[in-house]
Amino acid sequence: MITLRPKSNDSAAICETQKLSTLLMAAGIHLILFVSFLSLSGILFALESETFRLLSLSDSGKIILVSKIPAKTKYMLDAATAKITVNGKPAEFSDLAQYSIIQVKFELRKAKKDGIDIDGTATEITMTPPQSP
Repeated sequence: MITLRPKSNDSAAICETQKLSTLLMAAGIHLILFVSFLSLSGILFALESETFRLLSLSDSGKIILVSKIPAKTKYMLDAATAKITVNGKPAEFSDLAQYSIIQVKFELRKAKKDGIDIDGTATEITMTPPQSP
């Protein structure tokens, strides 16, 4: 914490120093709030969670290519650290090959993995087997 002290005991100088101190403190609080808002908005708006069509997967790099339903927007995602579940039970990455429709929660973030441009990182992948009629 910075403490401002006037060079003299003049009451006008003390008053000005207190005003300056108050302004700096208010500016610091505003800066902290602004940075917090940017951080929070980045977290809130970067996560997507929707139903996708699984177009392709790479076992070696654990990368998946998915297409949003019905918009057909494609995303290349790193799924190496994703929590994968089938009917709420843990599953392996190799189990994804059995499904064409999956639910994915991911964070949009451009990067490169194994020389491949990826659009984001999958955090959760869930699959529900189709119900028999």
